Amino acid sequence: MSSQPARSSHKRQIGGPRLVVSHTATQESFRSADDRRQRTRIGTVADTAGPSRMNDDGAWHQEDLATSSAREDPDFTYQLGAFLASEPDMAPADGIFVVAAATRSTGQERPLHAWYPLRDEYVAELLRREGRGSRKVYERCSGANSACEGSAEFRCANGQCFGEAMYCQECIVATHARLPTHFIEHWSGTHFQRTTLKALGLRMQLNHRVGVVCPYKRPAFKDFVLYDLSGVHEVSVDYCGCRTDDGSAEGGEPLPARTQLLRACWWPATIAEPRSCATFSLLRLFQVLNCLGKLSAYDFLRGLEKCTAHNGLDKPPDRRKPFMHIVRQWREVKRMKRFGRGHDAAGVRGTKQGELALKCRACPQTGWNLPDNWETIDPFFRYLYCLFLSQDANFRLSNRAVSSEALDPIWGDGYGYFCKREGDDGYKAHIAKNVNEQEVSNCSGFQAMFMANTRKVKGLRTTGVGGVTCARHNMWQGNGIGDLQVGERYSNMDFLVVSVLLVYHVLCMIISYDIACQYSIHFWDRMVQFPRHLWLKVPPREVRWKVPNFHLPAHKKRCHAAYSFHYTRGAGMTHGEGVEQNWSFSNGAAASTKLMGPGARQATLEDVFGFHNYDRQLAMHNVLPKRLAVSIKEGLKHKAAFDAFTKGLEASQPEEVAAWRKRVIEWEAQPHPELGESPFELAEEVTKLRDIQLQVATEEFLCTEAGVEIERDHTQGSFVTLGLQVEETQRRLEVDVRALKDPSTSQRLEFTKRRTTLLRRIHKFRQIQAVYMPSVRALLSEAQQGIYDGNGDQLPEATRLFMPSELGNREVRGRACATGLAEIEARMRHGEACDALEAVRHGLRARTMTNRFKLRNWTGQGAMTRGQAILRQINIKIHAAKLRYRYARAALLVLRGHGSWEEELRILADDDVRALNERALTAEEKAQNEHWTELGGAVLEGGVERAAGVAAGEGSHTLSWIWYTAGRLSDESDGKLLDALRVEWSKAYSRAKRYSEDVRLLREEMRRTVAFGQTAAVMWDELAANAQLPGSEPEVVEGRRAYACERAAHERRTCAVLEKQWAGILVKADAYLEGTASLDAEAVVTIEIEAGEDLDPEEEEARLEAEAD
Repeated sequence: MSSQPARSSHKRQIGGPRLVVSHTATQESFRSADDRRQRTRIGTVADTAGPSRMNDDGAWHQEDLATSSAREDPDFTYQLGAFLASEPDMAPADGIFVVAAATRSTGQERPLHAWYPLRDEYVAELLRREGRGSRKVYERCSGANSACEGSAEFRCANGQCFGEAMYCQECIVATHARLPTHFIEHWSGTHFQRTTLKALGLRMQLNHRVGVVCPYKRPAFKDFVLYDLSGVHEVSVDYCGCRTDDGSAEGGEPLPARTQLLRACWWPATIAEPRSCATFSLLRLFQVLNCLGKLSAYDFLRGLEKCTAHNGLDKPPDRRKPFMHIVRQWREVKRMKRFGRGHDAAGVRGTKQGELALKCRACPQTGWNLPDNWETIDPFFRYLYCLFLSQDANFRLSNRAVSSEALDPIWGDGYGYFCKREGDDGYKAHIAKNVNEQEVSNCSGFQAMFMANTRKVKGLRTTGVGGVTCARHNMWQGNGIGDLQVGERYSNMDFLVVSVLLVYHVLCMIISYDIACQYSIHFWDRMVQFPRHLWLKVPPREVRWKVPNFHLPAHKKRCHAAYSFHYTRGAGMTHGEGVEQNWSFSNGAAASTKLMGPGARQATLEDVFGFHNYDRQLAMHNVLPKRLAVSIKEGLKHKAAFDAFTKGLEASQPEEVAAWRKRVIEWEAQPHPELGESPFELAEEVTKLRDIQLQVATEEFLCTEAGVEIERDHTQGSFVTLGLQVEETQRRLEVDVRALKDPSTSQRLEFTKRRTTLLRRIHKFRQIQAVYMPSVRALLSEAQQGIYDGNGDQLPEATRLFMPSELGNREVRGRACATGLAEIEARMRHGEACDALEAVRHGLRARTMTNRFKLRNWTGQGAMTRGQAILRQINIKIHAAKLRYRYARAALLVLRGHGSWEEELRILADDDVRALNERALTAEEKAQNEHWTELGGAVLEGGVERAAGVAAGEGSHTLSWIWYTAGRLSDESDGKLLDALRVEWSKAYSRAKRYSEDVRLLREEMRRTVAFGQTAAVMWDELAANAQLPGSEPEVVEGRRAYACERAAHERRTCAVLEKQWAGILVKADAYLEGTASLDAEAVVTIEIEAGEDLDPEEEEARLEAEAD
């Protein structure tokens, strides 16, 4: 183990990488046992620098200096030390295990290591393939006729036909009579040369069995081109000229060329005398690659051309435009077939509005998955049939004015995911009535509305799209997509919401929107502008507007509780961020659709949205039971903690608890609880980080009014904000990892999921950092550059960001940063420190009251153990807030140096983190604690190292400086302390209720999913029974019936599989709802998931915001 010189220490060095949490710090690098990873140990030491100007105890002043020094060290990490004592998860036994799916065994731990020495063997085999191979392969023709005496000079190229075989010219053509899209190689005597079946004489006869030549054949164009998986082929084609099926020359007209091609599974580009076709298998592959990977048709065709002429000498004919026509026809016809339009006598023209959109099977769908008399359910459980919607706008999917609807029309107006555009009740007419609409948000820091009318619109037909999804399952709603003309206006989003709700009959709704606090104010007033048949049938009181969890902190304080999912009865664990995930899936198509005409663009996006819904529908088979298992486990844990917390409080303060309960219930019962003070928040106001962020954002917007145009979606302020958010996420993750001594498989998978999300955010941060700190990498050491590039072995939570405050001095920052960036960070660090200090005070108030009730009212080992959960959560929050304050202050000291700001934001010693009624520990008590730590013991208070203070009498009481600005209170029974406890109790109450609701919601959603499939099976049975439509040929009738029967069988098979797979976890859910889940721990239920399954950055951020509350 190697180490750097370390300064002398007066404390024991605590092993493991850690954040600076005490006096001063030193770093010691060492390698792991396998010598593959390097770690850094940061310990506490004394320092020789001078004393603080504000504190006679100079040692604590060195904490800031040491923290700054540690941040400059190349081995610095944000990992925490052993300050948090780990403890196992104390959730009640429930018999539910979430495990990672078993990976397929490769036989070796590192298969590439075993392969590497065999490279020469593999190269030799490839070179062998360049020749004819074994003599037995080419000494005679391998044709079907064993007596063939032809010269074996031809073979199939690229191993498209199985095995080693060579043929004469006649036999190679006969062998490929059914395989016209294979390339052929001819042996010249020294090497193989590429040729084609067309050149060897193969002609494809359509509408006859293989080997039969139509006596009335008619040749197609000589330059006929066929696109297939193997490449672009020129083929010789003969059309059938028979006028009847028996081959007669008399009767009706011969089958059209397009029909003969379709029956050969070749899709023609034109309806008359086509010159280009594509095989069905190629179209299926392109459709999947285009929807899943957003591969453009241009790149796809270039790939086919490379496979056809890899040497670049014999380029195939350019038929890209015909191919695009084929793709568009394929998409249109396939979706008509899937939704049963071929089984309806009205055909395509009878398609109803939104009928071609794949419905969410877990949402309440009238006539599909709702039980009888569902409308008469107990009002308390009406949320089970509540419709959860989420709406948002996306400015990535813009479209340039490169064509017109006259040249590129839109097919099927309102048939699928895009809303109806034409007519008096269409999208265009509604937007025309509100063309001068102006809205400006005075709340949201995200400025969705603030910037709505200032974005660039020159040369654009549409500036983006608005969309509506179901908030719990992330599936796009029929008629829920519409183009935006100038920003994100209320009129656009209004029309999308009412269009979606035309097909729903529900009792209540919860609608999520990142500016819901502003948007909802006059929503019902704007409703009268619509035709009467578009008015919402749901009463205004039954529609609740919420802001997604991740977006809510940027709003003003008055919005937080009123528009939070956490404090909404019936919301369960819904977070509302799913629409952001949907956009991330579709944004890959932005580059290709931006230059398309209106018709091609809408057809492409319809296919992308439909593929997303299909993918989500399949994912729900695994996601729903996984979510249910998590909700049951978390619900048991939070209920046990809440019950123990409440029991202790009710023993001495039953009236207060009853009042709190009544207040929370009344709050949650209101559709928009804006009256009175929130039971979940304190009234105290301090300078908040979000206030400074909003101020910076406003200043940057004012710069644009002065003529300075912002080209990008991000600014210096948003860049610094992202950096602070990433740092906070790193600290939260590290605290959670260290808080669990022996995490379960599901908890380890959750950590992996969070690390993946964090890596994505760090990558995004690096991209923006290259804009505002373009020279920072050049100023870093070699080791730091490795961290910057992501080449190190450090975990995501230990990755340095290299923000301005982490650079050495003012001169270096001036060279690395854009002008004004360091000052913006300094302002935000000041707000962050104020936020953190207030969080410390709030946590201490709550801990004081919790300790008081715990000691007085909780007796017995069982009660004390269960009661630790609430106290543990409070202590972890205090600890995290303390660390956040120290890092924010250390950064501020680097950026601004010593100054008057230090009077407000002093050095936060461990002794300072104590409540109003606590005194500092004496030297003897500190020494005793250290001695216990050295002996391996734990000084615990609810699973976390205990506070640096004990209860004190008034005579020995000294007030910590953190309470100077908060105001001194008389004793622990003061109103503010009781308010702090009231907030913690209210939040604990809501958490327990939300998990219970989520279990009920998921239980019902799983029932609805199976019921929808059963109804769909009955529908397809009816279509199969009525396949005989007027004027249909027998072959078409048989095809209709076969397709309907196959779909019905598939639906029943899927329902049977889901009922079997879900049976165990549904039994657990019923036991949980009956209150007996912990008694059935012996009945084991295993939920198997993939380690990387359902990685959702927005969902992860939403969950973290819930934890922050």
